[in-house]
Amino acid sequence: MAATLRELRQRRNSVATTQKITRAMELVAASRIIKAQQAANRATPYARELTRAVSALVSFGGDVKHPLITEREQPRRSALLLLGPDRGLAGAYPSNVVKEGEALTEHLRAQGREVIPFVVGNRPRAFYKFRGRQIERFWSGFTEAPSYANAREIADELIPRFLNPDAEGGVDEIHVVYTRFHSMLTQRAEAFRLLPIEVVESDEPVEAEDILPLYEFEPDAQTVLDTLLPLYVASRIQFCLLQSAASELASRQRAMKSATDNAQQLIEQLGREANQARQAQITQEITEIVGGADALADA
Repeated sequence: MAATLRELRQRRNSVATTQKITRAMELVAASRIIKAQQAANRATPYARELTRAVSALVSFGGDVKHPLITEREQPRRSALLLLGPDRGLAGAYPSNVVKEGEALTEHLRAQGREVIPFVVGNRPRAFYKFRGRQIERFWSGFTEAPSYANAREIADELIPRFLNPDAEGGVDEIHVVYTRFHSMLTQRAEAFRLLPIEVVESDEPVEAEDILPLYEFEPDAQTVLDTLLPLYVASRIQFCLLQSAASELASRQRAMKSATDNAQQLIEQLGREANQARQAQITQEITEIVGGADALADA
């Protein structure tokens, strides 16, 4: 009985130590997610105005053409940019983004396209490595706090791949899979086509705030388009990185809070079992003492 009591106490102390770690990780994630949300909010106005400028340029710039907005006939090669976390302990966040990437990969392959993966984060990289799949390019080290420089580095890698022909290792289209942050409790994995940029023309009336401004382009619309579109692509990638970072931290905070609560329940359960074991040990000792005293009295 003494050995069982000692084992219960050791387990309770071990769980208490683990609880301290999970509680600390929960607090760290809670403090970082505020910064991630602020970074996403700061980047939103720039991305919105840049999108309006590109839309106005394409709509009112005359007969402008650019490879980044030109649809390819019968695309054969598709690049997949998968944005995941560097570290685990984030609940279902890593697996959800990988599942969305796998679903998109199967969809593209069903259309007869070759999928070229580009991966951000150590967790999705481990998924590909475990299954023996080749990765075209890999980035890591900034998933929790991405910057515009990281987004521009990825854009500088993807844009030349899109502009090059298939014979030189180019791709016909680029898709992005990331996790969109809706709230602290809701984060959803989403996918969209990054390149070629989809230009939507509609005859429906628009609201006053949706009316595109009229721009004067210097030196000409084509030159401005050559400058704006790479910035637009980098801005979209940065938006996805910031959304993924906020989603990762929110998922980690929620997972660590759940682990802390479960540890507390386990500590209470082990405490009750230890008290019962101690009580049984005391009862057995008292019984032995009384029995020994009765035996001496009878002798």
